[in-house]
Amino acid sequence: MADGREDPAAFTSASLPSDPRLLATVTNAYLGTRVYRDILHVNGVYNGAVGDTHRADVPSPVNVRMTVPGADSLAETFTLNTRTGTFSHVLQSTEYVATHQLYAHRSLVHLMAFSITIQRSALTTQPITVRLQTPFVPKSQDLDLNRGPDFQGAHYVYGRTLVPEVEGGPRPTIHMLWTPVPQDLTLRGEERERSWEFLTAVAESEEEVKRSYSEGLALIAAGSLHSSHAHAWAMVWQDSCVDLDGPLPLRQAVYGCLYYLLSAIPPRGNPGFLFHGISPGGLSNGTRGEDYWGHVFWDQDTWMFPNILLFYPEAARAILEYRIRMLEGALRNAREQGYKGAKFPWESAATGREVCPEEIYGAQEIHVTGDVLMAFEQYYCTTQDQKLFREDGGWKLVGAVAQYWCSRMVWSEEEQCYHIKGVMPPDEYHCRVDNSVYTNAVAQRSLNFAADIARDFSIPVPVEWGDCAKKVKVPFDAEKKYHPEYDGYRPGEPVKQADVVLLGFPLMHPMSSEVRRNDLEMYEPVTELGGPAMTWSMFAVGWLELKEVQRAQSQLNKCFSNITEPFKIWVENSDGSGAVNFLTGMGGFLQAVLFGYTGFRITRSSLCFDPAFPDDVNELKVTGVSYLGNKLKFTITKEEIKIQVTESPQGPPASALEAVLQESGQRFPLREGQSVSFPTAAGWIQRSSTE
Repeated sequence: MADGREDPAAFTSASLPSDPRLLATVTNAYLGTRVYRDILHVNGVYNGAVGDTHRADVPSPVNVRMTVPGADSLAETFTLNTRTGTFSHVLQSTEYVATHQLYAHRSLVHLMAFSITIQRSALTTQPITVRLQTPFVPKSQDLDLNRGPDFQGAHYVYGRTLVPEVEGGPRPTIHMLWTPVPQDLTLRGEERERSWEFLTAVAESEEEVKRSYSEGLALIAAGSLHSSHAHAWAMVWQDSCVDLDGPLPLRQAVYGCLYYLLSAIPPRGNPGFLFHGISPGGLSNGTRGEDYWGHVFWDQDTWMFPNILLFYPEAARAILEYRIRMLEGALRNAREQGYKGAKFPWESAATGREVCPEEIYGAQEIHVTGDVLMAFEQYYCTTQDQKLFREDGGWKLVGAVAQYWCSRMVWSEEEQCYHIKGVMPPDEYHCRVDNSVYTNAVAQRSLNFAADIARDFSIPVPVEWGDCAKKVKVPFDAEKKYHPEYDGYRPGEPVKQADVVLLGFPLMHPMSSEVRRNDLEMYEPVTELGGPAMTWSMFAVGWLELKEVQRAQSQLNKCFSNITEPFKIWVENSDGSGAVNFLTGMGGFLQAVLFGYTGFRITRSSLCFDPAFPDDVNELKVTGVSYLGNKLKFTITKEEIKIQVTESPQGPPASALEAVLQESGQRFPLREGQSVSFPTAAGWIQRSSTE
């Protein structure tokens, strides 16, 4: 493993990419930065009024570069180890090894840290000095920073953001403590090895920042700061992992996507802060003019959320709680546009108000409201967490979205159905179109879910919900047997990104395999080849559904042009433009594996499976799938499926499960600690019919 390439979870290089945007990121759910960058960002802390609001830049004390002055012929390596969530820089000579490690602590989310270790490898007694280059200046264009008194050897600054998103909106205060960084560190002649640790704590109160910094110091004193972080990551991988017996680039891509996406979610248990969602470029990006300024889009709910839900329902709930807290802003957005209910913003930040700098998207790309509700539906189906809806605001949100869709529809006397007019579909090459097939289908799904959940809770279902769901137009060409993207779409017109193909997955809109195939064949050749990275994943899922495995793989292979070396950072567009650390593309890619190769589908009453994967993948292991409180491990080959229940909930809400095969109807009870195996075939997991 000299160059690290044999381990699919460690990305090693002798040099850094020339484009600093492609450097590895180290983030947790609260703090994030790119290595060797002079700023870091904090969850939910934005500066600037609507149209200008962006992640507030916080000066980064962990932006340090290690060098050895005057040294010749040093071997140099840079490694991102996704197993431990650690970036390291190693300088090695015949006489010593100097190692710089940097990480955002996985479980103590207010902490970032780095260490420098010098280890003598020859019997010399010369002092060995490394230089630490740091351009750190405690100033910010977004914060009114003031110097406070030192605390336990740390420097201290604090300050509020300068401009609220809306008048009277939040202006959070950031408090930061950091260990001062010297210019040089020296291993003295009599020493064989020594480590120096440097801590940064960031929080929104003086009490929290001091508590976190003290906790970090205590762990340093016990010699366990980094090991506690690495252990937390080990538990993540133990709880949730996808491993393939297949080509190394595919395995590396999966590990990279999982690392960057899982870095963004809150740790298990009470994280002690309000989670503010996930933007396309994550917490490491989002300064003014970069990566959509750190705003939250449908990217979170449609592209990232299903993967998170499958492994971490707690984190999925935190994402939904963010949307619930933004409901007042969504209600106001709808009112301002002359509609009832709640219209979620195309771009969301701290208040739920529309913060997109360009009005056209906020006014027209309304499918995001249905995308938000689809995430709530998937969560409800996999967890049956009624508390979120009955007590924690979920039902109010569901009802408000249903109300919005009803008020957004107009009746067409001519066609005798409801129309939704003047929208921009996911394909942003077209605007002000009528009856975008995706928008109307997701609206229909929202209304059906709202009615279903009302019935579950014995709440009367408004008549108009059922009427609008039943009678909304979902464009379909009966002659050509395909779905036109919108009224008046002419076959052959260029399309920016996955749009109509999303009807099959994730919407699971009812259609025959012939129509599914026709949609794929109609839109594949006209979709922008260099467009957003998540597109081809959805074509791959479609072809896998139809068991056209090689055709699916040829689509998924297109994604590799969006993955950059050496740290597997995704770019939004294959020419390198757009967002970087593009979690949206990673989320799509993971869905192609997690929902495509396995055939997983979340329905009202089951978790379906129907595996299909390419010839060069021999085995797929998915560990930690959460369903109705149980944790499942799937081991799938072309010949056999093995399902093991690794964890079952205790107490009354526990659901005993069974696997049912589609063709034979054969049932296999699933009990904790036991596994069942059967020949690879379609089927589903459901509540046990014998309980």
